[in-house]
Amino acid sequence: MNQLTEQTITCPYCGETISILIDSTDITQQYIEDCQVCCKPINFFIAQTVDGETTVRVYSEDETF
Repeated sequence: MNQLTEQTITCPYCGETISILIDSTDITQQYIEDCQVCCKPINFFIAQTVDGETTVRVYSEDETF
């Protein structure tokens, strides 16, 4: 069963706040998704802290992880 959690991120291009759904059962994910506002590709890195908290980092194409 997938456990989706809602997270809020800020687009690194346009600065808009966007709500996204994260699958918390797949703790180490890296993928690209287009911004819902400006349509530019956002790099996502999802991980889990030692405490079990899900963290989401977003980057533009010019930035590195």
